[in-house]
Amino acid sequence: MLDIAEELHRWVGQGRDVAVATVVAVGGSAPRPPGAALAVDAGGTVIGSVSGGCVEGAVYELCRQALEDGRAVLQRFGFSDEDAFAVGLTCGGVIDVLVTPVRADDPARPAVAAALACAARREAAALARIVKGPAHLTGRALAVRPDGSRTGGFGAHPELDRTVAAEAGAFLDAGRTGTLELGEEGSRCGAPLTVLIETSVPPPRMIVFGAIDFASALARAGKFLGYHVTVCDARPVFATRARFPDADEIVVEWPHEYLRRTDTDTRTVLCVLTHDAKFDVPLLELALRLPVAYVGAMGSRRTHLDREERLREAGVTDRELAGLRSPIGLDLGARTPEETALSIAAEIVAARRGGSGAPLAGARTPIHHDAPVPAGRAGAHPVTAA
Repeated sequence: MLDIAEELHRWVGQGRDVAVATVVAVGGSAPRPPGAALAVDAGGTVIGSVSGGCVEGAVYELCRQALEDGRAVLQRFGFSDEDAFAVGLTCGGVIDVLVTPVRADDPARPAVAAALACAARREAAALARIVKGPAHLTGRALAVRPDGSRTGGFGAHPELDRTVAAEAGAFLDAGRTGTLELGEEGSRCGAPLTVLIETSVPPPRMIVFGAIDFASALARAGKFLGYHVTVCDARPVFATRARFPDADEIVVEWPHEYLRRTDTDTRTVLCVLTHDAKFDVPLLELALRLPVAYVGAMGSRRTHLDREERLREAGVTDRELAGLRSPIGLDLGARTPEETALSIAAEIVAARRGGSGAPLAGARTPIHHDAPVPAGRAGAHPVTAA
């Protein structure tokens, strides 16, 4: 439910009774990942999605029923060859959906509210809920923050809360959503429980170096993809708010100096559009040695070869150079800044999700898939079931 946190937090803050349907697990070509959510309030208003439209009507009715009877329910939806018109996923996948009422008298409401508040402020938080297990535990919730503080609990064995909190912290570190199996007393023994852990982490960073018209289009694309976008250029006359209204921040500083002092992580993407060796070389010398998700540099093939030679002279190894995406972007035949931004964004998504960039038509590869947890630059922030 944390993927719709902003609006849902407002609803809960207004004291509304709501029911939330959350994708717990997926199989096959399911359109939405674990953690995707749909919520319905007592007046019938809907936000979010669990399937992209295939089963929303049936899920809506389950939410209305949960608001009436106060009971959580776990429902599986899948495609039926025997009845293609039955409620299911026409794409051929299977999803398990947990429908939970969050009413004023719900013991899980404080934990849900705490997690939603953090997510709405774009702060890190994890929300753990019992998906399968004894009826008195199903739907209960535990909110966990990075510092280990928590709200709520399962009201069973104290060790269960401690174990789930520790597991939620690990999920939070990885920015991961999924399920795990535990015993009712927090060990691997005893009555089995399935716990869904959702995480909300601050948006990943996109840092665009070079305040040019292509950077303005890329900043818009980055915001559309959910990145926190920074534009950096050493020239104050070009790096202005008027030219980059979509950027979250604009920095006037030499690119390599800014990159050296700013925070990056394995989800950060670096797009070097400066197209000037005096900026590019010291910047890429540093960037290619950082554990980030993506490093791309704009320029012609001739520029790329010249840049590679300069980087080798600066001490960059062939292994480090292999992490450089240059010329930046996928081959879309792009001409305009907007088309070029699209080609760069497409390459970033392909790197993040493990896609090939090839047309889906005629391909035999899965449509929806995530890159494996990487050892190097292809690092992503996967959202997969455990």
